[in-house]
Amino acid sequence: MGGKFANSFQRSPKPAKTRHILLATLLAIVLRGRKPKSSNAGAISSPSQPMTLHTVGGARKYLNAAERQRFAAAAETMTPEPRVFCLLLMWSGCRISEALALTPVAIDREAGTVAFITLKRRRTSVVRQVPIPAALINDLTNVFKLAQREQDGSLRTVRLWRWSRSTAWRYVKNVMKRAALSGSAAMPKGLRHTFGVAAFQAVPPHIVQRWLGHASLRTTGIYGDVSGREEHLFAERIWESW
Repeated sequence: MGGKFANSFQRSPKPAKTRHILLATLLAIVLRGRKPKSSNAGAISSPSQPMTLHTVGGARKYLNAAERQRFAAAAETMTPEPRVFCLLLMWSGCRISEALALTPVAIDREAGTVAFITLKRRRTSVVRQVPIPAALINDLTNVFKLAQREQDGSLRTVRLWRWSRSTAWRYVKNVMKRAALSGSAAMPKGLRHTFGVAAFQAVPPHIVQRWLGHASLRTTGIYGDVSGREEHLFAERIWESW
């Protein structure tokens, strides 16, 4: 205790019992306005929302095969840099920020892979290599003159696309509009989901996890919730038996 409270105790020789009562009363006044520290014990925690590939209303957050083809065709009508950017998102499942961080040294033209830094992970050193079609490798090589940049020490580590995130977002939305696509799937995240769905139905889950840069296989598992070609074949057997 400090200030006038300490002085008053010194000036008033009270019995020990009375002094203890006053101290307890003062402590209660001081603590009355304080909020107790939050504790996990007894606290009601709201369960985290599970990841899903559909909105509350049931709309898809990914493009189906026909929509994916329309997106690719619309991307071909763009100028070179936006075109290869949109196609890279579609064929690799990378995030916008990961694509914008690419430099010439991140593209292995002989192996046909692109090395992405997984920016959402806590350790920025997590790098994953994702294979992309040879045609897209050639397109990237020609648009950005990768052979020359690889030999130039001042350009080898300079970003390919010097855009802001919002500019990249607008280019993707423009292609979606040209392809007559709208809704929750018509955005960059929709392309990532589209890649995840297609990859999950073609390759083992652990490879999809690595390509997408997921820390947990449980996250990758959401792409197994989409009905694939094999399920349709099973369903056709039922239809034929009726």
